[in-house]
Amino acid sequence: MKHSKLLLLCVSILCFHGQIFAGPPFTTDDPEPVEHKHWEYYISSVNGWQDKTWSGTLPHFEVNYGVVPNVQLHVLLPMNYAYVQGNMNLGYANTEIGVKYRFAKETDHSPQIGVFPIILVPTVKNASFGNGKTQIFLPVWLQKSWGKFTTYGGGGYWINPGTGNKNWLFTGWEAQYDISKVLTLGGELYFHTAGDVESKSTVGFNAGGFVNFSEKFHFIFSLGHSITNANFFSSYAGFLWTI
Repeated sequence: MKHSKLLLLCVSILCFHGQIFAGPPFTTDDPEPVEHKHWEYYISSVNGWQDKTWSGTLPHFEVNYGVVPNVQLHVLLPMNYAYVQGNMNLGYANTEIGVKYRFAKETDHSPQIGVFPIILVPTVKNASFGNGKTQIFLPVWLQKSWGKFTTYGGGGYWINPGTGNKNWLFTGWEAQYDISKVLTLGGELYFHTAGDVESKSTVGFNAGGFVNFSEKFHFIFSLGHSITNANFFSSYAGFLWTI
């Protein structure tokens, strides 16, 4: 594979797996914002393997804050890496910011619904991990719970400018169950269209969950693989502190 194709592969892997694990530890998100005047702090790593290339974040830092009722502010700072043919490349490129707004609360008969627009802002000029273009994700998410069982999903549209890039669609659905106060397990199925001229639409899955050491400290994880077209393996591992 030529060097230019390797760079394109690294960027596409990072854009998908390093940037839109918006509902940690899954790619599918939910509409539920952080409670008013509360915080979430993540230190995590997402990783992907495809065509003898490892790439992801090592680590990334995420902060969410409930600024007003039903509204959450979001910032994610990724330290990216790519390991290609024995060469390791590290760097920072884009800062992820967003606002989650829940406009419909859950009732006995209807789900909660919200939007979570996200912007990837070119912060540092680094051709290995970004093309200097602003990217925007415009999703709608739904969620419904019945006791210990919760399910959520939805989808959105990525505006993805740049040479060789294409705007693309993402949709996914997740289900999880509280095994106990300590352990929650779940899984998701997702689909996304091609984000550049070199790739194809893909269906994939992730399975994972939460280990709750206390009400404030949690370990979150997932493992996944593509089902159609791309032969791709992905993982997520991180710690969450809520206050």
